[in-house]
Amino acid sequence: MQSDSDSLSKSQVWLLAARPKTLPAAAAPVVVGAALAWRAGQFRWDAALAALLAALLLQIGANLANDVFDYHRGADTHQRLGPLRVTQAGLLTPGQVLAGMWVVFGLAAVLGVYLTWLAGWPVMAIGLASILAAIAYTGGPFPFGYYGLGDLFVFIFFGLVAVCGSFYVHTRSLNWAAFWSALPMGFLITAILVVNNLRDLHNDRAAGKRTLAVRLGEQRTRWQYLACLAGAYLTPLGMAAANPSGLPFVGVGAAGSSLWLLLSWLSLPMGISLVRFVWTTSGKPLNQALAGTGRLTLIYGVLFALGLIVPVLLGG
Repeated sequence: MQSDSDSLSKSQVWLLAARPKTLPAAAAPVVVGAALAWRAGQFRWDAALAALLAALLLQIGANLANDVFDYHRGADTHQRLGPLRVTQAGLLTPGQVLAGMWVVFGLAAVLGVYLTWLAGWPVMAIGLASILAAIAYTGGPFPFGYYGLGDLFVFIFFGLVAVCGSFYVHTRSLNWAAFWSALPMGFLITAILVVNNLRDLHNDRAAGKRTLAVRLGEQRTRWQYLACLAGAYLTPLGMAAANPSGLPFVGVGAAGSSLWLLLSWLSLPMGISLVRFVWTTSGKPLNQALAGTGRLTLIYGVLFALGLIVPVLLGG
C-alpha cells in the first residue's frame, strides 16, 4: 500500500525538508531589528528585504543540516515523534540533502555579500558565524546540540545576533536598546527548541543525544519553557518601567513612550494557553505546541515592532 510520502513530488519533498512552519519564527527577529531602525530614522527597504531573505535561508539551511546530520548520528529513527525527516524517510539521499544545504547557505552568503557592501565587514563575520553555528548544531566533531548547549546557541544566534545584526545593517551601529529588544526574541525562539527537545526527550536519551531537556528531565524542562515565555513578557515591561518616556539607553531616538512596547502583551493569552498545554502534554501531541510557539514568536515580534514604530507614526 502506497504511503502519503511515496506520492510526493520532488518539489514537495524539498518543501517538506525546508520545514516552512519554522520560517515565521526566523522572520520575527528581523522584523524587530527593522522596527528599531525605523524608530532611529535609518530604515532601508533593501537592507530589510536582504536581511529577511538571508534569515529565512539560514533557517532552511539549519533545517537541512539537522535532517542529514541527525540521520548520520542515529538520532532519527522510525520512532521519531516530530515532523517527517526526509533523509530518515528515504525521500532524499544524504548526499542530496547535503548538496541542498550548501546551495541554501551559498544563497545566504550571496545576500551576505550585499549586506556587507551596505554595512561593512562585521556583517560578513556575523553571517559566517551563523552558518557555522547552524552546521555545528548537529554536525562536526562537537555537535553542541548533543551536549546540552543548543539552547544557549539558539538564544545567541536566532535571538541576539538576528535582532542586533538586522538593526546593524540599517544603521552601522549597535546600542543597548537593540540588545534589550533582542532578548524577547531569544527567549521565544529558545522556547521553540525547548518544546522540540521535550517532545523528543526519550528518543534523544536512547540515541545518546544529551540535550538540555535530557539533562533536566521532563518537569524541569517544562519550567524552562515557562521561564522562556516569562522572560519574553517581562523584558518589555522592564524596558517601559526603566524609561516610560522613551527607549532606555537612548540611541535609537526617544520618540514616544516605551509603554507602547506593552502591545506585545496582547499575545499573552496565547502564551498562557501554550504553557498550560506544555505542562500537561508529552510526546507527539507536543507538535501542536511546537507550531503554536512558532506562531506566538511571530505574533509577539510583530506586536513588539509595532510598539517601537507606532509612537513615530503618531508623531512622537
